[in-house]
Amino acid sequence: MGTILAGCGGDEATGGDLPSVAASFYPLAFVAERIGGGDVRVVNLTPPGVESHDLELSPRQVAEIAAADLVVYERGFQPSVDEAVEQNAGDARVEVTEVVPLEHLDEDEHGDLAGDPHVWLDPTLLARIADAVADALATAVPVSAGAFRERAEALGAELTALDEEYSAGMRQCERNVVVTTHEAFGYLAHRYGLEMVGISGLSPDAEPSPARLAEVGEVIADEAVTTVFYERLVSPKVAETLADDLGVVTAVLDPIEGLTDETEDEDYFTLMRANLGALEEANGCT
Repeated sequence: MGTILAGCGGDEATGGDLPSVAASFYPLAFVAERIGGGDVRVVNLTPPGVESHDLELSPRQVAEIAAADLVVYERGFQPSVDEAVEQNAGDARVEVTEVVPLEHLDEDEHGDLAGDPHVWLDPTLLARIADAVADALATAVPVSAGAFRERAEALGAELTALDEEYSAGMRQCERNVVVTTHEAFGYLAHRYGLEMVGISGLSPDAEPSPARLAEVGEVIADEAVTTVFYERLVSPKVAETLADDLGVVTAVLDPIEGLTDETEDEDYFTLMRANLGALEEANGCT
């Protein structure tokens, strides 16, 4: 396995003379680490426990971007990273929206996908990003090109298996409406035939209006929704209040933007499978 490091640490950011990859947040760091293996040092610019949208880079992190042999990031998701990349990074970059353009579908049909940056929650889209990272690493570090592409193929097979698990798990459910505080699950919902209803929109810190809370409450009642989902890195207060008022439960649905103290021993696959279990239970899937 490669060396994956948080981007805010002290003297731990060591990797000898290994080529380095600066990845802006966890899913991209995970992909870079799986493909890079022992041939690269991966720096995750978003430390565990930090809400990725709110990241502010330190001078040392900016220096990591400047020195990196490859930068992997998503334009528009973290403004401080965008600025640092444009001012300091070299030409070797994988910019996610150039690999997987963000969906802007008809709002009446799939409003949940409009402008949603959370493409990694669809495993088939993450596989496309992994292939792009493998190609970029092969160019940046040609001596290891074969190994990078072999690891990308292996990762792609795992992502295909995960996609098949989700398709099977969501095939027969009592309901397909998913209520979340953070409207981060549009791609997942679109891929697996779910309807996402977000309380606070795409911004996890936005305060919903009383009118929006009333609308979501009506959906919960009309669709016999059992669960209001929240995420670990954002306060569950809104979800808990709404659920208490309506006599339903709350549970975690992880957008996998970053790890926390609770999930530091997890990875993308275990978190996605935990999400699948939570969705199967909430939606009465068999």
